[in-house]
Amino acid sequence: MTANLTLNNRIEMPALGFGVFQTAPEETIEAVEAALRTGYRHIDTAAAYGNEREVGEAIRRSGLDRSEVFIETKVWISDYGYDAALHAFDKSAGKLGVEQIDLLILHQALPARFELTVEAYRALEKLLADGRVRAIGVSNFMVEHLEKLLKETTVVPAVNQIEVHPYFRQPEVLAADAAHGILSQAWSPIGGITFYREGGNGSTLEDGTIAGIAEAHGKTPAQVMLRWHLQQGRSAIPKSTRPQRIAENFDVFDFDLTGTELAAIDALDTGVRGGPEPEQVTLETFGREIPEA
Repeated sequence: MTANLTLNNRIEMPALGFGVFQTAPEETIEAVEAALRTGYRHIDTAAAYGNEREVGEAIRRSGLDRSEVFIETKVWISDYGYDAALHAFDKSAGKLGVEQIDLLILHQALPARFELTVEAYRALEKLLADGRVRAIGVSNFMVEHLEKLLKETTVVPAVNQIEVHPYFRQPEVLAADAAHGILSQAWSPIGGITFYREGGNGSTLEDGTIAGIAEAHGKTPAQVMLRWHLQQGRSAIPKSTRPQRIAENFDVFDFDLTGTELAAIDALDTGVRGGPEPEQVTLETFGREIPEA
């Protein structure tokens, strides 16, 4: 069993996706093949991950029809600007081996050069109008970035992919997304980033509240956190390279959390970000060339 969400342009997208962030190219094919065998039909990658080619190869090896797999990828900041973003699509589509990308999003807001962000998004609007992508969106956009973008562009993003997990909920961004009809999509949905965050709270997988809820349902803490996202209307993008964990993360459609349990997980929010501050993502600090092939 799976579940779809309807984007603001009426395109359907599987709510639970499989992510390949920090998955080495040599591990990506096997991981994505395992995910597709398990039942995932939504794969999330990015130009900056360096594994788009392997994602495409795994989809081809799966034997599934192209129409059965929802492919999401991202334009990196080094390819912002109108013409550069159009070319970024060509690079990603070529590596993935597809003519059309289901969801193409801007990877960061790039606040220090937001004029480039706007031009890149206008390129995404052009790709959407031409039918080369089915939906467009953004990632790591805070409330102020969304407001600025909406004032200068025409198409409301279908998705805003942001860091969301029990220790970092970003309620203001979730509310802004909802107000504009933008689907919030969670990266690091089970808080894996808290493992290596300096001064972090430790692992959400060892949190007592989450563990107690998991025990009550005969599920794992990871499954509880993914169910929390889905029941609150978010898309979630878990990642793993272990077949057992890949399957476990997909087994979240046969139970429901109570309102009390959802509220208890909400209450774990620390307000402490695990990933980079969006304002600190600049071309000087994070810019790097995305290869042609």
